[in-house]
Amino acid sequence: MQSPPPQQPSENIVKYENQLERIRKTGELTVLTRYDQTTYYETADGFSGLEYDLVQLFAEYLKVKSKFIVPDTFSDILQKTQAGLADFAAAGISITNDRKRLLLFSPAYQKITEQLIYRTGTKRPTNPGDLVDGILEIVKGTSHTESLLKLQQDTPQLQWSTNDTLDTNSLLYLVNERLIDYTIADSNQITLIRRFYPKLNVAFDIGSTRQLAWAFNKSDDLSLYNEAVLFLKKIKKNRKLEQLIERHYGHTRNIKYVGNCTFRLHLQSHLPKYQQLFQGAAAKYAFDWRLLAAISYQESHWDKNAVSPTGVKGLMMLTQATAEQVGVKDRTNPKESIFGGALYLKQRLKKIPERIPEPDRTWFALASYNVGFGHLEDARIITQKLGKNPDKWLDVKQSLPLLTKKKWHSKTKYGYARGNEPVIYVDNIRSYLDLLLWYTNNNKINEASAMQPSIT
Repeated sequence: MQSPPPQQPSENIVKYENQLERIRKTGELTVLTRYDQTTYYETADGFSGLEYDLVQLFAEYLKVKSKFIVPDTFSDILQKTQAGLADFAAAGISITNDRKRLLLFSPAYQKITEQLIYRTGTKRPTNPGDLVDGILEIVKGTSHTESLLKLQQDTPQLQWSTNDTLDTNSLLYLVNERLIDYTIADSNQITLIRRFYPKLNVAFDIGSTRQLAWAFNKSDDLSLYNEAVLFLKKIKKNRKLEQLIERHYGHTRNIKYVGNCTFRLHLQSHLPKYQQLFQGAAAKYAFDWRLLAAISYQESHWDKNAVSPTGVKGLMMLTQATAEQVGVKDRTNPKESIFGGALYLKQRLKKIPERIPEPDRTWFALASYNVGFGHLEDARIITQKLGKNPDKWLDVKQSLPLLTKKKWHSKTKYGYARGNEPVIYVDNIRSYLDLLLWYTNNNKINEASAMQPSIT
């Protein structure tokens, strides 16, 4: 008896395709996020934000492109994530016990603290009981509700309202304008926004430290989630995550309240005199004019007659030797100073190895503008000797201060340097640049005086 011929596989059988395979096949990673300086926002040069950069790195890791979806509210992000309407959410989402029951979280990539925010000029609250007579408003769907409910157990009279249309930045604006008394923001948010609203202050922390992570819908298909875990582990090990956090937050604490207020005054009274010159020099030497303006503010506070005890002069505070090098005859002439400073920065930039990517390449150029290229090279050599990356500003900014110590500068080619100064110099310029980008992108330069808080 002959056995029946083997059956041929049916052409109608569809092979199961997991989430990761589908993403690689379509070439697109779909991510839910929100507009915020801590996550995803648009600049003159494109999009930025820590979450944006992380997702872009992950997309490159997967060899696909990213697509961002921005729902109307934070609650929408959580609901759409749970429903699987995107591949995952990267929106500065903190891990809570309630959310863990509904969502699957990646390993954390940043730690934050929830903070009670009030405005200078009103009495600072020191505990939840002090909030009872004020207006406290928070964003719907955030972990802040859970934190307040815990506080309410010990302070039953504590009340608040939940806003289902505005985001945290909008509520911070309302506090700044004295339309509400208090709100709650994550520490990373208030760190960035206080540069724009310097009268906002932290009253006290709400609860313990929380962790931020990517959120995935709960599913039997863990292919993408597992790949995200591997990716996050990789960028922690190679310090790329640390470098990204430094890029977005490393310079944000330098400008204090009075300095911020002075900047706003000068933005209105001084900058309009020289803005066209900054724009002209930027066009000639391929810079963002706001970078040149930020350098000039750090150097001279936009004072054309500024003179330092060491004899540097003008808007860009050029030394006599530098002025001769770039063809500047009168350092107090605004046009000569600005165009000369821009040319000098261009020369500094060309000396930085092309393999170093932006924005680190510009930070190195600025450091050499301040301390000299030779001392910068000494610091990079020290960085390499310490087993760190001499092409990363994050590492070199930690080595520059060592040039003040004999143990280190005695072994360098160019010797002693005040290595702390270029670190502060670069961080300050980055802060002023952020402020200029915010004011110009939001067309707020003409509103600066109206928003100017009194210095009291």
